[in-house]
Order: sequence, then C-alpha cells, then structure tokens
Amino acid sequence: MEIFAAIAFFAGILFVPVFLSLLSFFGLFIAVQERTSVVFTLFGKVIGCIDEAGLHSPVRLLGMRALLVPFFGKRHFVSSSMRQSYLRNQMVNSEEGTPMGVGIWYEMKVIDPEKFLFVNANPDQSLEANVANATVSVLSNLEMETMLEDRHSLSRSVRSHVSPLSEKWGYQLGSVYIRKVAFTDAQMVHDITGKVVKRLVQVTSAMKQDGENRVGLIRSQANRRVSEEMARAMAMRPEVVGNMLNEIGGKDPEIRDAVITVLETEKLIEAKPEVEIVALGGGIEFVKQV
Repeated sequence: MEIFAAIAFFAGILFVPVFLSLLSFFGLFIAVQERTSVVFTLFGKVIGCIDEAGLHSPVRLLGMRALLVPFFGKRHFVSSSMRQSYLRNQMVNSEEGTPMGVGIWYEMKVIDPEKFLFVNANPDQSLEANVANATVSVLSNLEMETMLEDRHSLSRSVRSHVSPLSEKWGYQLGSVYIRKVAFTDAQMVHDITGKVVKRLVQVTSAMKQDGENRVGLIRSQANRRVSEEMARAMAMRPEVVGNMLNEIGGKDPEIRDAVITVLETEKLIEAKPEVEIVALGGGIEFVKQV
C-alpha cells in the first residue's frame, strides 16, 4: 500500500503541472507578469488586451473566442518597463562651422501595446532614428557656447520634437538629456587646448601679481603705523622724563642735580669735544670746547 501511495503522490506531482500547462495552452487561464501586457489576436485582428498583472481568465474577458486563439490566433507579450538608450557621436555643425559630436541619452516605455505591435514594423529603430534626427535638427547651426552651456533647454527641445511621433508608435518618451558635446577635429582640439593653457598661465600670473601687490600694501601700511607709533613715543619721551625729574627734584634736589650732571656728562662724551688743560694757580682745570 505504501508503494502505491508513493506512486500516486509522484504521479500527482507530475500531473498537476501538465494539467495546468494544458489549461494555459487552451486559453482557459493566463498569468501576466508585472509591467507586461498581453495582446490577443484572432484571424489577424486584435480581440483584446490584458495589461494588469495577475491570474486572468481569457474566456471571461474575451468570450468563447479565447478558445480559438491557441489554434487560429496568437498571444503577444509586450514589456512596458522603462528602458534606456544612448546615442553616441551624432554629428552637428555649430554656427561657426565647427563639427561637433553629440551624445544623447533617453528613456522610454510602451504605453499602447497594440500600436507598438502593429503601427510600426520596427518601433525601436524608428524611435532611435527619430531621436537622432531631432538632435541634429535642434543643435545644428547653434552657437558653440549655447551647445556647451544650455544642455537642459536643448534636451527639452529634443523631447518636444520626438514625443508626438513616438506616441503614435505606442511609446512614451521619458527623460532626454544631452550628456556629451565634444569636438571631432583633432587640430581644433589641439588649438583650443593651447589657448586654454595660455589663458590659465595668464590667470595664474595675474593672481600671483595681485597677491604680491596686496602683501606689499599690507606691509607698507604696517610700516607706516609702526613709524607713527614710534614718532609718537619719541615725542612723548621728553615730557615723561621732565615730569619724572620734576617729581624727583621735588622730593630730593640732590638726586635731581646728580641725574642732570650725569646726563650732561653723557651728552658731552657723546659729542667728543676737544679738551684743553689750563693751569690756574696751583691747580689744573679742564676747559671744554664744543
């Protein structure tokens, strides 16, 4: 009995997938994945579309015609997830006649599966060609400065040119962005690089000279302030010394006289006068001459 039970168990495991596959093949149910649409055609005509994820019964939605689809029709699975694409080196000429290579990135998704399948035989290639043509049309004969700096507004212009036609093919165009604008002439790239290097050298020299001028100005102002403070201190020195001598003389005149005598002697020594010795009576007296 246990052997028969095991055989029945494994037979059931094999039978269930086969049974479900047969039901799906005959169109009794269908499982739709996220961001996927299923278009049903019968005898070359579209009879319905399911664009919601989950388990669905085509018979309930399409009627008894759904049972004829496996034999006389077809089920088309279309992904509606967002996709990105990047076009490199789209050649345009600037207003100055300079050849430029443009790289443009864009994203798109399918919003109408029926138009995507039957309006255009190759909607992906057609959308790519449409984006490339719109890029060349919008950017050609623009100033080089505009191409290099106004990418956001130019990207919006390309998107506005492409969107109406892409919607006819079942596409919704998402973000469009011009990612790269490059020179294609090697000699021109070399010339521009040389000009940029020269300009950088000029700017660097100007910045260095400006810094030196500022340092010189600060140093000059500092020296002037030091000189002013020193002159003010020298001007105040006699007044301070005189006040101190008056204060000392008021308390002890002998000390004041001694200080004055010392100061006079220092001045006399600093002046290095010629000295003559004159004999008067029995002594000797020094006579100074300045």
